[in-house]
Amino acid sequence: MATYDKTHDPGKNKELLAQITGKQLDLKQVLQETNCLFEECRRNTQSPIIPEKGQSFSIFGKIQEGLFRLTAKRSRILEPTRLLVDDDGNVIPDWKDKLDQEYSQLMKNITKEVNVEDYGAVGDGKTDCTAAFKRAIGNGRVKVIVPRGVFITKEIRLPSWIWLIGSGKGTTTIKLHDQASKGTRLLTNTNHWRGNHHIFVQGISLDWNVERLGKEVKTSTWGNHSSCLTYAKVTYGWVRDVEGINPGLHCFDLSSTLYNYAGDGYRAQGGSKFIWLDHVTGYGFGDDGITTHHSDYIFISNSHMCDPSGRAHQKGFSNSNGIEVDDSSRNVLLVNNSSARCFGGVEIKAHENSSAASNVQIVGHISVHDNRAFNFRHIGHHKITDAESKSAFNIIAVNLLVIEPIFTELYKDSTPRGMVVSAYKNVVVNHFTLVGDPDYDYKGNPVIALQYRARNVILNNISVADFNKAGAAIKVYGGENRADSIKIYNCSPEKIEIGSGIQDFTIETLESAKVYF
Repeated sequence: MATYDKTHDPGKNKELLAQITGKQLDLKQVLQETNCLFEECRRNTQSPIIPEKGQSFSIFGKIQEGLFRLTAKRSRILEPTRLLVDDDGNVIPDWKDKLDQEYSQLMKNITKEVNVEDYGAVGDGKTDCTAAFKRAIGNGRVKVIVPRGVFITKEIRLPSWIWLIGSGKGTTTIKLHDQASKGTRLLTNTNHWRGNHHIFVQGISLDWNVERLGKEVKTSTWGNHSSCLTYAKVTYGWVRDVEGINPGLHCFDLSSTLYNYAGDGYRAQGGSKFIWLDHVTGYGFGDDGITTHHSDYIFISNSHMCDPSGRAHQKGFSNSNGIEVDDSSRNVLLVNNSSARCFGGVEIKAHENSSAASNVQIVGHISVHDNRAFNFRHIGHHKITDAESKSAFNIIAVNLLVIEPIFTELYKDSTPRGMVVSAYKNVVVNHFTLVGDPDYDYKGNPVIALQYRARNVILNNISVADFNKAGAAIKVYGGENRADSIKIYNCSPEKIEIGSGIQDFTIETLESAKVYF
């Protein structure tokens, strides 16, 4: 097995998936099959379409919620992105042509090339280069070259029409100054309120310098602060071959101007759109490696996140995920990524007082020793006594691999799982391989759990092996908080447990599968 530490090359994820699972998938065929299963799900439910017009300026009810609604608008479910396979066999979103056209516009609008050293920057790991970067960047329309070395700065802000490029991860490092405040974003766009566009960051390590905080327990402040790279209200952005090191909050945050908690059915104004992260890596993050909030049309590929510190949270209660698709994000595509030793490898979710992420698609992901490899949930909208989620719809996951989920000190009371689905409707998982440690004590817990109002879920081509001390390979929870409208096809010969009171249940597994009701 490959070593999934911070030196892992995520460009090998596609090859490793095929090698470990033994599957050489015809992606065009598999995606077509998956889409048919997804349409089968959607026929059984109607996603709520809420007009995006008519912002709410209510100050009634709880004061906090009223204040959040000043910067919120009504949410709605978009039509999902259509997945394509290009001539090289890469899965891409149907909107990538639009992003490629805007990349051409970026190149046309860059009118000069400069080297930050010509403006006084010194890559000696000591000199404060903040002013030199500001002079080199100017008002944009420039390619700024950052050569080898370690460049100290108190923050860098990027205007529109900018290409910031180093000599490569581990070769060019931009590091936060020892006197930078805890809330500092190392690299971000210039204007979070009016927004920016056409920003490209490439070939750099971003070191948030968490060591400057000493033994301080909590490493982040609030909102989208305290991260290595934050795009807030950015339209058309690229991040390629960039490393995030020990941020107080996130390595990479694709965000709105402000996080917004106006309630389910609302989303923040000022989200980012049409952003592509490729070959990015990160470790030591206080919360999540990559996160998205209130942003649309996000493409994350060939990336790897591992070993969070969890220090943005109370010790032992750290929801630190490799990749988190969070509050009200829409049309997010993850392709050939990996995660290791996080709380969640990939979490698709929302907080109780925000809309859930919708239309999220995962094609190829390797999770190694994550506690909950894949975790799909809308917090506070799970139980029968909770309000039903208005926004937790539409997840497609294809060609996933889980290797030995384990207990973690990050979240001390959380039991290991290969996948958990709660509250979401219209979920299709196709070609899912889970490999446990035969000697590891999973304490009789299930490997895959469908629970708490999960609806219209289809599992197809599921292989579970070596979880000798676990419970059911798949457990569909019953009772008043049960999952409903569940279909399980082509499951490997492992135990499947079905709870009481479940409606509209279909199971067509291999002959040797053991099913318990």
